[in-house]
Amino acid sequence: MEFDSENFLKEFYIPSYMLNPQAKVECLPDIPECPVLVFINSRSGGQLGGDLLITYRTVLNKDQVKLVRPRLVGEEAPDSVLRRVFLNLEMLKNNGDEFVPKLEEKLKIVVAGGDGTAGWLLGVLSDLKLSRPPPVATVPLGTENNVPFAFGWGKRNPGTDRKSVMSFLERVRKAKPMSLDSWHILMRMRAPKGGSNCDPIAPLELPHSLHAFDRVSSTDDLNMEGYHTFRGGFWNYFSMGMDAQVSYAFHSERKLHLEKINKKLINQSTYAKLGGTQGWFYPSLAHPSSSIRSIVCLNLPSFSGGLNRWGTPNNNSRRSYDLTPSYVDDGVIEVIGFKDAWHGLVLLARKGHGTRLAQAHRIQFEFSKGAADHTYMAIDGEPWRQPLPSDDETVVVEISHFGQVKMLATYDCVSKDHESVGEEWRNFGAADLLEFERILFRFFNTCAKNVYKN
Repeated sequence: MEFDSENFLKEFYIPSYMLNPQAKVECLPDIPECPVLVFINSRSGGQLGGDLLITYRTVLNKDQVKLVRPRLVGEEAPDSVLRRVFLNLEMLKNNGDEFVPKLEEKLKIVVAGGDGTAGWLLGVLSDLKLSRPPPVATVPLGTENNVPFAFGWGKRNPGTDRKSVMSFLERVRKAKPMSLDSWHILMRMRAPKGGSNCDPIAPLELPHSLHAFDRVSSTDDLNMEGYHTFRGGFWNYFSMGMDAQVSYAFHSERKLHLEKINKKLINQSTYAKLGGTQGWFYPSLAHPSSSIRSIVCLNLPSFSGGLNRWGTPNNNSRRSYDLTPSYVDDGVIEVIGFKDAWHGLVLLARKGHGTRLAQAHRIQFEFSKGAADHTYMAIDGEPWRQPLPSDDETVVVEISHFGQVKMLATYDCVSKDHESVGEEWRNFGAADLLEFERILFRFFNTCAKNVYKN
């Protein structure tokens, strides 16, 4: 693809004064067609994140390209960046800047990193409660790229050269917004006797870990005296048991032996090895079945390298279990179970899927007396080891719908929302429409005959 670089890049440009109140005001002849604010986790994808950061800051205004490294002293965290940017835009609007409202209407966000990085940024946008939140495009970077794949951005790490970046920006310009359900997770347990700690234990310093699951503060409305309460949010999945345990072990292994685990094929074989040797660490289940050793609550048709673990139920399954078509904006989450390590590996096959347990608007899990002293959990690529109290108290995990965010999706993405399904109907070809009319005719004709018989 050939570009007139200068004119092309103008369509993505955001002047510094709109991002930084200290910058000098610029006079814009035209509003850019697709202004983008870019966040890059330089620690994702090995050296690729750092290289990508350099290229984006070369082709765009460096002030609109932000580094995601919250542990780096002196580097502004993304939540602080976004709050400052939108506060500044609001101030400019109040001062009569006529360009700002038009730019806000077209503003898009690009985030490059693993699924954890994307989830953290989506969480920040949700917390801001903007009247017009910008849609988000995700650049696949690192090992967990299920979210980018779900919306058509691929699974492979991108090129970091100028041409590759410009090609990606062109795809962002053409992408369409798609609503995505957000899910809130709450875990509450009575504070253990003796002051033992039940805080989540992250694996060895995940290179992209942003800790999406934390204890609530003492001033939070969700806090209860005498209890430890943890909360988090997710957009792709929440898992308990083997999947989370394997992910935890994999990330720890990657930290210790980075040179051995740096390619997709090796990643999958490592998962297989760990899956066969680690054992299924999940407290015994009373319902739905004691044979289920791992549970995944899945929001997107992309998990474990882009696999759809829910699959596509056939007509008999839909009727028997009252299953509905799966959309990313339907306020419903799919719950899947796995029986053993080999059941999980079957999913690597085409059309492989887990045991479909339920579709739900709200879910509650209970850990009762007799459960193990810990389990493994994961949210959107962020695994942790979760200690559990050993007394008689029940530990409750609740998952509930928590609004929606806007994603940017390519025309051929695997995710479907209600609007895109409507577009498919509108885009029917003449032959398809004629066949559909024939089906309708046969249906109504059959109904009419039945009426006449009665």
